[in-house]
Order: sequence, then C-alpha cells, then structure tokens
Amino acid sequence: MAEATAVKKPRASKKAAEGAHRLRIRVRAYEHGVLDGAVKQIIDTAARHSATVVGPVPLPIDIKKYTVNRSAFIDKDSREQFEMRIHKRMIDILNPSAKVIEALTNIDLPSGVSIDVKMM
Repeated sequence: MAEATAVKKPRASKKAAEGAHRLRIRVRAYEHGVLDGAVKQIIDTAARHSATVVGPVPLPIDIKKYTVNRSAFIDKDSREQFEMRIHKRMIDILNPSAKVIEALTNIDLPSGVSIDVKMM
C-alpha cells in the first residue's frame, strides 16, 4: 500500500508576523460606506509612511434585532421589528514606526466610526 503524505506549505506572512510587533486596528460603524471611507483613510495614511498593511479584513456583522408592540394597550398581535447592523473591519500594521503611530493618532475620521487599537 502506498501512503499519501500531505505536504503543508508554510505561510510566509504568518511566519514574518510572529516575531514582529503588530498594530491591530478594529473599526466599527453602522453604515458600511462611512466605514469603507475611514478604512481607506487609515490605509492611505499608513502607506504614506511606508508601513506594511495587512487587510482590511471584513469581520462578521453584528445584527441587533428589537421587537416592540405597535400599540400600548389592545393589539398584542401587532408588532414591529427593528434591527441595527454594526459593520466591522480589521487592519494589521506590521512593525509600525513612531511616525506611523503619530500620523494615525492625528487622523480625522468621520463621525459614527469607532476605533479600537491594540499593540500586539
């Protein structure tokens, strides 16, 4: 019997990122158009200072659904449903320099966009 051996290819990007510092930026917004504009600003700012950018990676959309009664008293069967969608993206910047971090802190993003920044 001949045994088949699977050859795993090493992932170059993961190997390079293991020993390096990484700036992980998570961007959230209710509107995807505003979110994509903010992500483009962040990537352009990082690219202007010659930083290595990985992403943007689209993350799953959080959907919050609310059901309310239409009337306060008599019609229990009549209800309305509302939902809020929170769109998310993740960007990694590998080996960020001080200039890149300073430029990202001074960036002016549109309202309605929230950002979480972690150094890994």
